[in-house]
Amino acid sequence: MGQPVIEKTLYKVRVVEKGVVIDITGGLRLGESEQAFRQQVQELLDSGKRNIAVNLGAVTFVDSSGIGGMVRAFTSVNRAGGKLFFFAPSKMIRQTLKMVRLDTVLSLYDDEAAAIAAL
Repeated sequence: MGQPVIEKTLYKVRVVEKGVVIDITGGLRLGESEQAFRQQVQELLDSGKRNIAVNLGAVTFVDSSGIGGMVRAFTSVNRAGGKLFFFAPSKMIRQTLKMVRLDTVLSLYDDEAAAIAAL
């Protein structure tokens, strides 16, 4: 038996005309990755960035903590008077969000262009 593979989640922030994009690569799950996501969103809010689009295209896995982090981030941005949109979820992530009925709460877009246009 080999060692368990520990996947490191990476976050890259890009400034676009109407706001910022957070590109997530890896899993959004209990522990460091979910905390880092919420911290990244809070840092953007603290720096005055209120319109945020989150790229889920390279997210490999989301657990209940990751979903909770998405909801908390969405709530924090809305309370700050901003907009938080998610885009390019995989079929599995879209189905997971639909299963827990968050597809009707969170703003989901098929691609980056649509999400940025809505910011």
